Amino acid sequence: MSPDADAFGAEMREHLAAAEQRNRGTLATVVDRIVDVVRADLRIHVTGTGHSTALVLEAFYRAGGLACVNPITHPGLVPLNGGIASTVMERTADLADVLLAQARPEPGEVAVIFSNSGANPLPVALGRGLRDAGVWLVAVSSRPHLEAAPARAGAKLDEIADALLDTGVPAGDAAFELNGTRTGPLSSLTSVFLWNLIIAHLAERAQQEGIDLPLWTSANVPGGDERNAALLARYRPRIPLL
Repeated sequence: MSPDADAFGAEMREHLAAAEQRNRGTLATVVDRIVDVVRADLRIHVTGTGHSTALVLEAFYRAGGLACVNPITHPGLVPLNGGIASTVMERTADLADVLLAQARPEPGEVAVIFSNSGANPLPVALGRGLRDAGVWLVAVSSRPHLEAAPARAGAKLDEIADALLDTGVPAGDAAFELNGTRTGPLSSLTSVFLWNLIIAHLAERAQQEGIDLPLWTSANVPGGDERNAALLARYRPRIPLL
């Protein structure tokens, strides 16, 4: 990245364009799998730790988002509930057993794990547990960071996932460097971009194939509450956080 703040915006846009091109084939495969999930009235599990919990929030219960998304999370994983504590929690593999027992994953479902490094014990343990349950697993991680990060769990997410969406952000995440100062992390921006590309392609496929895509409507537009009521009745028994 250029050491020029005025150019950084353009470079971020170029980074997103490169991420779309690099992941084009994998995005198509992921959309195929999610189409199958929607047809079968199953769920998409999403999880992440640390700042990746923001991406779980992006995918769950938001205007225009999929209603069949089940978040696998814990308050202690969110840095707002304690920054250092969240780092400890994402390195605690045993928490996966509790979270998976709550999620009750089923064969044929899809899971998306957001993890920039793909190396911490909890995301890896969740990935293994989800795969063991017959869930098709997508990792949204950075290939450069995966290669640089220490293997804290005996394996990294790219080794156990069925598909890897590579954000391509540099190791350490911060992409803007100036005289030894590093800032401008790109993992959240790129992961949100890739997730919304999935949703857009999914909507296109659903329209082409006559599939009723379960999408939330903003509660702040006329009729939003009424349209969402049916989705709440349909999914709340299977998605406890609704």
